[in-house]
Amino acid sequence: MLLFLLAQAAQPSCTDQIAADPVKAAETANGWHERGGGALARQCAALAYVAQERWAEAATAFEQAARETRPEEQLASANLWVQAGNARLAGADPHAAVTAFDRALVAGQLSGPAKGEIRLDRARANVAAGDTAAARADLEEALRLVPEDPLAWLLSASLARRMDQLDRAQADIAEAAKRSPDDASVALEAGRIALAAGSLPAARLAFAAAIKNQPGSEAAKAAQAELDRLGAGAAAPGR
Repeated sequence: MLLFLLAQAAQPSCTDQIAADPVKAAETANGWHERGGGALARQCAALAYVAQERWAEAATAFEQAARETRPEEQLASANLWVQAGNARLAGADPHAAVTAFDRALVAGQLSGPAKGEIRLDRARANVAAGDTAAARADLEEALRLVPEDPLAWLLSASLARRMDQLDRAQADIAEAAKRSPDDASVALEAGRIALAAGSLPAARLAFAAAIKNQPGSEAAKAAQAELDRLGAGAAAPGR
């Protein structure tokens, strides 16, 4: 969930420069910062690093931008910390991601759906960091704040499966499927839950649905790998 807010990237030409030449764009943004560009220049540099998948540098630039926002720009600061957290996650640094999401929650004084989405992000980071208790607490709050977001139910179902709470996993994946019936990721997780529960026919049906719903997607590829592992062979639509 890389929520990099390109629309807030300061100069009107910043995103155009990134699209044309992200390496040059980073150099330009850093020069702009030296001339007093402030947080907006830092964010532009961060986005240029994102385009290059230089995650640690992107996260650092987002964090610097967040620190350079004015006191009255709390929402902007929160958004920058969220972007930093997602960059840390993309760079496989979940502990630093948790810290960034913590800062986002404090900086923005957020409530409602905005807070719920950050709790979802922090849950992902906590799972990656191995803190399932913290991840569950985040997900419970996210489910309260953004109950219509299928990702919240999907992540909750996945965590429940990993914790061998299969009744909870089955209930939550059903809620995800109600909200996003054609999502291959939801079908993939439904298959994994069915497999964990010992229902091989249901698992195969769910994996086949993932492939049919979004052929070629990462979830579909994972579902095909599950079927191959089960000895089900190819599962292209129509077979």
